[in-house]
Amino acid sequence: MTVTARVLLVDDHAVVRAGCRQLLEAWEGFEVAEAATAAEALRRAAEIRPDLVILDINLPDRSGLEIIADLAAAVPGLRILMFSMHGDSAHVARAMERGAHGFVTKSDPPEVIVEAARRVVAGEVYLSQPVAQRLALARMAPVEDRLDQLTRREREALRLLGQGKTLAEIAASLGVSYKTVANTLSGVKLKLGLSSSAELMRFAVQETA
Repeated sequence: MTVTARVLLVDDHAVVRAGCRQLLEAWEGFEVAEAATAAEALRRAAEIRPDLVILDINLPDRSGLEIIADLAAAVPGLRILMFSMHGDSAHVARAMERGAHGFVTKSDPPEVIVEAARRVVAGEVYLSQPVAQRLALARMAPVEDRLDQLTRREREALRLLGQGKTLAEIAASLGVSYKTVANTLSGVKLKLGLSSSAELMRFAVQETA
């Protein structure tokens, strides 16, 4: 077989890795290596310099989301496809914001996973249909529906942000620490499926207008 793409498959479940590896290696040109942890993924990526990493979010030592930038720094030009049970809009937006090039779920059909790998290696961005639909619906949802998922503190922090308050001022108003406010707004961004702090600010201003 002529190897056209080296793939590093990162998942902490051996059965999942075995099944996915079998699928990928059945496609002409994929050579697959495995890793079970974030630390092992970073080490193996530096060793084999893959063209594609297929990366789970839930790893035993660090979140897959946390190591996207580390993997990209270790292997310039690396393509990253997220492969997770979590296909909600918040996780998808966060993964793409951090540099992933595609997102599929473990409930997607086998042929979708192979197609995603093939297209991401080829330089495309790929979201499986259910993932893309959830992301689109989240962005189209009415403001009030989107705010329903926020806690009282999160809604208040968002309101104050929209009024132009700094994080320090929001912390003082809520009686919490600066770090708590930063973490709270990060959670708001994740829940709303917003891809950047600028989008969060625009949303906050619109909500409080």
